[in-house]
Amino acid sequence: MAGTLYLCATPIGNLEDMTLRAIRVLREVDMIAAEDTRNSIKLLNHFEIKTTMTSYHEFNKIEKGHYLVEQLTQGRNIALITDAGTPGISDPGEELVRMALDAGITVTSLPGACAAVTALILSGKPTRRFCFEAFLPTDKKERRRVLEELKTETRTTVLYEAPHRLVRTLTELLEELGDRELTIVRELTKKHETIFRTTIAEALGYYAQQEPKGECVLVLAGVDEGLLQEQEQENWKAMPLGEHMEHYLSQGMTQKDAMKAVAADRGVSKREIYAQLLDDKEK
Repeated sequence: MAGTLYLCATPIGNLEDMTLRAIRVLREVDMIAAEDTRNSIKLLNHFEIKTTMTSYHEFNKIEKGHYLVEQLTQGRNIALITDAGTPGISDPGEELVRMALDAGITVTSLPGACAAVTALILSGKPTRRFCFEAFLPTDKKERRRVLEELKTETRTTVLYEAPHRLVRTLTELLEELGDRELTIVRELTKKHETIFRTTIAEALGYYAQQEPKGECVLVLAGVDEGLLQEQEQENWKAMPLGEHMEHYLSQGMTQKDAMKAVAADRGVSKREIYAQLLDDKEK
């Protein structure tokens, strides 16, 4: 019989957040695949876990992934851990999960700490709907595409950022999205955990005087839906009415349906559009 792949969440700071189930499974499995064995050995030593470790990270995820799946098919049980938090969230673990599932391997998760969710619930921002962007892409074109999407994102957005790149990212967010409410959470679950409720502009002013320290989670407010609708309506109103009508007529709409669509775009009644069209025709 094939083995099982266990996705084991580990503490993001406070070692007391390690679950009893995770400790037991890490002791019982045949092998632990760790993102950084030098970092993980400290955790294993703390809990007196003697299980053999092997490295599994971004730069060997394909080659080592095939090896791990082969071990699983031979009946060995393997636990996957990341440096901190839940494996598979913004790390190469997602690749191993896909490979294991494609091979028919049983995959199960041992829930625990996750920086994104922990920061979100501490932020005071709406949590019913949110999106997770992790680290913004380093590729300029891809980064620009993501920032463009965030301009109209109405959900709360969670981002990760390293301290040495924080000011650059905040500057880009301000330039591309305008000033928004922002919560910066750092040193999660540790002694010096801080929750900084601010705005993008205020945060830039603060970090102009204070050097950023520690890995940060940025929880960014979504754009107000009412404001977004007003902006869209203003953009449509800036277009000549005849051009706006032609936009829909060229798609095969009837005159009546086109007027209805134009009225909705501009936030006015269909009667007002009809009257303006008549007035423009008489001129």
